[in-house]
Amino acid sequence: MSIEQVISEWEGQVGCVGFDHETGAFFSIAIHSRALGPAAGGTRAMRYAGFDEALRDATRLAGAMTLKMAIAGLPMGGGKSVIALPAPRNELSEATWRRILEVHAENLATLAGQYWTGPDVGTSAADMDVLHERSGGFAFGRTEAAGGPGSSAPETAHGVHVAIHAAIREAGFDDLEGRRVLVQGLGAVGYDLAARVAADGARVIATDLDAARCERARRELGAEIIEGDAVLATPCDVFAPCATGGVITAGVAAELPARVIAGAANNVLDAPSTADALARRRIVFAPDFVANGGGGIHLVGREVLGWSPDEVAAHVEGIGTTLSEVFELARHDGVSTERAARMLAQQRFEAPIAAPAAPSASTGRAAPALAE
Repeated sequence: MSIEQVISEWEGQVGCVGFDHETGAFFSIAIHSRALGPAAGGTRAMRYAGFDEALRDATRLAGAMTLKMAIAGLPMGGGKSVIALPAPRNELSEATWRRILEVHAENLATLAGQYWTGPDVGTSAADMDVLHERSGGFAFGRTEAAGGPGSSAPETAHGVHVAIHAAIREAGFDDLEGRRVLVQGLGAVGYDLAARVAADGARVIATDLDAARCERARRELGAEIIEGDAVLATPCDVFAPCATGGVITAGVAAELPARVIAGAANNVLDAPSTADALARRRIVFAPDFVANGGGGIHLVGREVLGWSPDEVAAHVEGIGTTLSEVFELARHDGVSTERAARMLAQQRFEAPIAAPAAPSASTGRAAPALAE
């Protein structure tokens, strides 16, 4: 897919791109919507086959962020930034990585509050410390030592855990005792989620590209470890994709041996229409932009709205209520849960939400949000 095709097929507001000759890194910031407030979305840093793929990732993820913020009732729009690295992150020197972060911070500063970022695949709270300092305050998710709320991973996992329980009730079983839960991806969110369902009495099945993570899950959680290529053929009660998106295609949906799908990965479906195939098989799908909203609630709640940790946790618990509304709407209208969630997000998108103040690029203090 060419860059021209990616942009021409995108329904967002604006895309910004750049290239750093010193490091060989490409940069993309996609702003999908600022209707509810400044666009917000994490910074993803990884290798891509080409910059067109990186830009496509940014545009798709930005759209998902618009839905995620709206359905969570947060006064932010949707955006995403993607850094296409010249080499795997673990092969970059610290000097190169620092340079990449500094260039990205300059990009954020140039947008002057139209877009705020946070951690995502390939970036951390410590990286947000650098971006926040160098951009003039347009990054959240900083470490506690730097004045931030710390990692959003625990609340993301919390939200997915809530989503799983809502989904299994919809599927007809009340708890996870003895149920097989397959967690794909054992990063900060995936491992936390695996630990939570293990504590519920579930039989954890897990996989990850990192052998050390798998061994830890086997040792600490009693997880059954499987190879990555066996994931979509392994029978389970709950499939929790917590790695990259696009896992569920129409072909996979027709044969996946699971009763529930609820995970932390963004854009789990290769296309919204794939949810129809899941619905035909009565597989309960918790749309990802609802299920994985805990991280956004944590970051926006703590750093934009001034919520306490307890208030954040209470709002994350609300993911279960939202999913109950989604399931009811899907039954009532005879549509997939993906379609129902988008309908509900649109309703909330159209409801008035007070926009937050954007931090001043020069002082970090509150300044009026940008007008449309």
